Amino acid sequence: MLVNFLFVLMCISMLATLAVLLLGMGSFAKRGEFYQRNANRLMRWRIGLQAVSVIFFFAYLAARGL
Repeated sequence: MLVNFLFVLMCISMLATLAVLLLGMGSFAKRGEFYQRNANRLMRWRIGLQAVSVIFFFAYLAARGL
């Protein structure tokens, strides 16, 4: 049960990381007002979400005994 829960959390965090990455890349391509206001904030969110994804990944591996 714990393994399935960690797998779901890992997938959600990876998808959230991908969403923030794509949003940042899209705003970078447009170079508009949104990019100027939020570029650093999006980068910090992406890094934080990547850290959470890595933690869930290693917790998942540990729960599976790998």
